[in-house]
Amino acid sequence: MMQRHNPVDERVDERVDERVDERVDERVDERVDERVDERVNDTSPALPVAVLAAAESAAAHATAADDARRLGDETVALLTRAGFARHFVPRAWGGAEGTFDSLLTAVTAVGEGCASAAWCAVLWAAHSRFAAYLPYEGQRDLWSAGPDVRISAAVRPSGEARRLPSGWLLSGEWECVSGVDFADWVLLCASEPGVEGAAGLRMFAVPKGDIRVRDSWHSTGLRGTGSHTAVLEPALVPEHRTFPMADLLAGTPGPGRSRCHTVPGHLAGGLLFCAPALGAARRALAEWSSWAARAQTRGRPQDDGSRLHHALARSADDIEAAQLLLQDAARCADTGTRAEADVLRNRRITAAAADLLVDGVERLFRTAGVHACGGPGVLERSWRDVHTVAAHQMLRREAAAMVYAASVFSSLTEHRSPATAPQPAALLEVSARES
Repeated sequence: MMQRHNPVDERVDERVDERVDERVDERVDERVDERVDERVNDTSPALPVAVLAAAESAAAHATAADDARRLGDETVALLTRAGFARHFVPRAWGGAEGTFDSLLTAVTAVGEGCASAAWCAVLWAAHSRFAAYLPYEGQRDLWSAGPDVRISAAVRPSGEARRLPSGWLLSGEWECVSGVDFADWVLLCASEPGVEGAAGLRMFAVPKGDIRVRDSWHSTGLRGTGSHTAVLEPALVPEHRTFPMADLLAGTPGPGRSRCHTVPGHLAGGLLFCAPALGAARRALAEWSSWAARAQTRGRPQDDGSRLHHALARSADDIEAAQLLLQDAARCADTGTRAEADVLRNRRITAAAADLLVDGVERLFRTAGVHACGGPGVLERSWRDVHTVAAHQMLRREAAAMVYAASVFSSLTEHRSPATAPQPAALLEVSARES
């Protein structure tokens, strides 16, 4: 059996640990130490103190993370303490088996300070949900020492996998692996030889120590996510550390999988990807409002009240509408539904939410003019981050509209046309291309 140490101890040295503890003690009261091992609160509208501490650290170090193209050690440690990595870990391993609604609330709070930190936090949560599809022995390898294991993933198929009598021989390169510098394990997607299309895709769990990270992340937004390239020399992956991607996409029930684990991939994917952008847009609105209030007091002609009033109201409408859509999508995911109609609707409304956030932040950015474009700042960074999130293939509105409309039209047609109805295999193929 693989022996593992506490993931925070593996990634943060003693000096950083001491500094984190000191900063936590300074910023929050003694309740932080009592609650750092609790899961994200699923029932109370108030955020746990540990989440607030993580959000505060993310905000304080957002500029540094943007410049360094990676999160700071303190922020990573506090995000881990806040329970993001354990959010969807099965209770059998000490995890929370949390809700999508509570995760949306917590990620949005972190995203208001730093979208990159929120992006890594939500993916560490999502990937623990993925890992619940591993057989029991594979889950034991990951979580036997505790649930606070940070898991990065590359779901776009790459590399080469070859079946052996003792498991799989896996090798290759996978791009855009967010938070990989701080990962304990990495999930890598590759195609099974001899099996065509999405049906042949498999996920493989590989210890971070087997991975070489190549610095390759130079993005317009989400710069602090450190989404570099993972390089794996030929390595043996035992059978118990792999599972079919089709099971994850379909939300296939299985032993030890609770309701949060059997949510189809497209029902929850857009929701989780969009959450950091919601936080960034809310912060942009607050930052812009402070600037606009000052501009009005100066009474300059170009800052006339009607222009600023309209921009504020319309952008607030867009951002709040997006929030309502995402909350609705989260509540749907929390019901445990696996119905195709719910999957396609969630995909549609989360893509719409991403568009609304872009529209709202774009209006603020353009109205502020040189005050936003004159140099780096909160509004400029939020603008970059929201646009980058919305560019993710999972949030492409055209693709979501196509499969949703095809389903609606086919349900209204007496004789369904195989050419227009969205078949499960087709959805899997789309997933393989978009991951």
